[in-house]
This record gives sequence, C-alpha cells and structure tokens, in this order.
Amino acid sequence: METISTKYETIDQYIANFPADQQAVLQEIRATIKKAAPEATEKIGYGIPTFFLKGNLVHFAGFKNHYGFYPGPGAILKFEQEFSAFEQSKGTIRFPMDKPVPLDLIRRVTEVRVKENLDKAAQKKKKSIKG
Repeated sequence: METISTKYETIDQYIANFPADQQAVLQEIRATIKKAAPEATEKIGYGIPTFFLKGNLVHFAGFKNHYGFYPGPGAILKFEQEFSAFEQSKGTIRFPMDKPVPLDLIRRVTEVRVKENLDKAAQKKKKSIKG
C-alpha cells in the first residue's frame, strides 16, 4: 500500500494499492455512496476518492488502522448522535478496521449531502437570475 501522497488518477487506482480485504471494504463504501448519489461523479480530490455533485459531496479513504469518511462538519453535526461512537475531528469520521463499517449511516449521510449540495446550487441559480 502506498502513502496518501501518491498521485492517483482514478478511484480504482487508489483502491488497488490496498490489501485485498481493505479493497473489499473500500469498494463497499464506494458502492454505498454511488447508490445514495447516483448523479454524482467520481474523482480524486485531495489525493483521496471523492464524489462530486455541484461541489464536493463526500470523500473516503483507507489508512493503516481505519477508514476515513469526510462528509464535512455540517453533516457530522446533523448525525452527531450516530457518529459519537467513532473517533472524529472537524469534517472527519474514522471507522476502525476491526469493526464493521456502518454502510447504512454512510448512505444516509450521503443522501443528506446530496440534498444540501442541490439546494445550495438552486439558491445560487436563483441569485444569479435575480441579480
């Protein structure tokens, strides 16, 4: 597994650099996000897998001892109760590798982020039409 500083062009390249068991979990996270945000596009942003829909939606990553999920600080506040069981910092949740990743929670958070990004884009559009 290479470090996060490695330059990847695709999420497939990123995931391929992990051991098989971690690849499987990263693919599950990816599929969960894709299902919750089918209109989003995939890219590498900040060196990690990113889903984009009218702006950055969510990011995820693999590390030596945990999986990182980056929905942004607002989403973390909205799901504060559910995220309280996990280590976190501003905009970041760390899921330990020795426990199942809460895919349903990732799905619900991603759905909220989709709505936030679409609402924000609609507000921008209204402002540009008025102005």
